[in-house]
Amino acid sequence: MRDPIGSQEISMAQAASQQGGVEAQAIQTTDERTRAEAMERLVKLKEAYGATWDRPDDPDDPYNWPNWRKIWTGVIFSFGQLVTLMSSGMMAAALNDISHDVGLSPSTTQLTSSIYFLGLASGPLFIAAWSEMDGRKNIWIFSNIWYILWNSAAPIGNSKALLVLGRLLSGVGASAGITLTQPTMADMYGKSERGRSIALATFLPYLGPALGPIVGGLATGYMSWHWLFWILSLVDALALILGIFSIKESYTPVLLKRKAAQDPGWLNVEKSPPPAHRMFWSRLATQFGGNLKRPVTLLLKQPAVQLISLVMALNFGTYVLMISTTALMWLNHYHQSETDSSLHYLAFSVGATISAQVGGRAMDWSYKKLRVRYASQGQARPELRVPFMLVGAVLSPVGLLWYGWSAEAKLQWIMPDIGAAIFTGGNFVFSQGMTAYLLDEFGEFGASATAASRIFSYAIGFVFPIFAPQLYNNLGYGWGSTLLALLTLALGLPAPLILWLLGNKLRKLGR
Repeated sequence: MRDPIGSQEISMAQAASQQGGVEAQAIQTTDERTRAEAMERLVKLKEAYGATWDRPDDPDDPYNWPNWRKIWTGVIFSFGQLVTLMSSGMMAAALNDISHDVGLSPSTTQLTSSIYFLGLASGPLFIAAWSEMDGRKNIWIFSNIWYILWNSAAPIGNSKALLVLGRLLSGVGASAGITLTQPTMADMYGKSERGRSIALATFLPYLGPALGPIVGGLATGYMSWHWLFWILSLVDALALILGIFSIKESYTPVLLKRKAAQDPGWLNVEKSPPPAHRMFWSRLATQFGGNLKRPVTLLLKQPAVQLISLVMALNFGTYVLMISTTALMWLNHYHQSETDSSLHYLAFSVGATISAQVGGRAMDWSYKKLRVRYASQGQARPELRVPFMLVGAVLSPVGLLWYGWSAEAKLQWIMPDIGAAIFTGGNFVFSQGMTAYLLDEFGEFGASATAASRIFSYAIGFVFPIFAPQLYNNLGYGWGSTLLALLTLALGLPAPLILWLLGNKLRKLGR
């Protein structure tokens, strides 16, 4: 039987995986340590799937794809996610027009806009399950087609039922970007480049919720609100076409199974596929059902996932609340025009851009430094992401306080915008660190872990905008933002510390 990586190299990799002492780590150069990690990865792949890559630098391995292909894949996935996330806030500037034309009360129209988040909350369960069975590309294509169809149908005929159904189901399709973009980048980049991969994956999508209201505000003055839906569908169709013809499958387990199917010599006897006469649909349903349970199982049994889910939900809910109330603050409190009010969302975009680009590089720098410092503990632990998280846990409440009290005092417009940028940067840095932790811990099941962590986030994203106006109406912008800052600090600061001190124990509890 063919031995792709050789028994001598397997022994070397196994020996490397057992090295944990200070002396062994100290004498290894960076290149030697990197090669040892690569060989260990090949051994683990063979143990898991009965097949592995020919060598550490096998060009078919997504880790070894040229940089241009990795970057292009990240750009296409990110572009598609940007468009679909813009849908979450695009109705904000046109709520009055939609309410009038469709015949809905203002509160019901806001609910119709927010129901998109319920789609984002439910879709990842199915998308993650399918991606870990069939790979990333096919489900990404299907989900984008689904989004385009329902998003285009939503405004047709000013139908109440179709608008609600279209918003809900287009959100299901839109969740593909949220579920797949960062796991796809993790398919191509190792742990030491996690920050770089997340920077690529989040640069465009993080702008989506902020750019949606900007585009909506500018477009509402020149065209019918129906075109807000159709323009985004057209742009996503462009991303879809580019992806169909230029994106390659990147999910290693699926690639190895395809390679094994072409060369039976790659398979161990115990890993051989079932006989062809077995019912295809029965096997497919069984496999999909098992994958579908994985995100729910992770959420129910993994204390670390539960903690991260709770904190990320508050994190995202606060961001959505800010996005949904900013325009009203500039309209009613500062008495600016709709166009001028929408331009203040650029502050959120600035914070998102800085967090994605500077934060991603800072994450890699921090991880590499900590990995050397804690080399005596063997393999790099997910907890090495915690110090990076703490930066976001502090910046986010600082930005909220800056924003709220600047607005309360009606200071010059740049002051609330600076607060919004600081809040957004801290919010997204915290989210980046949490996501990196999940990807480090769950590896090939990163899509399931991401889906599990996002269920609460988008459910809260649906609820928060409903009571957001009452929060600021009752407490004012100063004390309302102070309440949010205290909640963010009360959960956001202890969570990373718990992971740092008890992360290993929490992971063992979930096994």
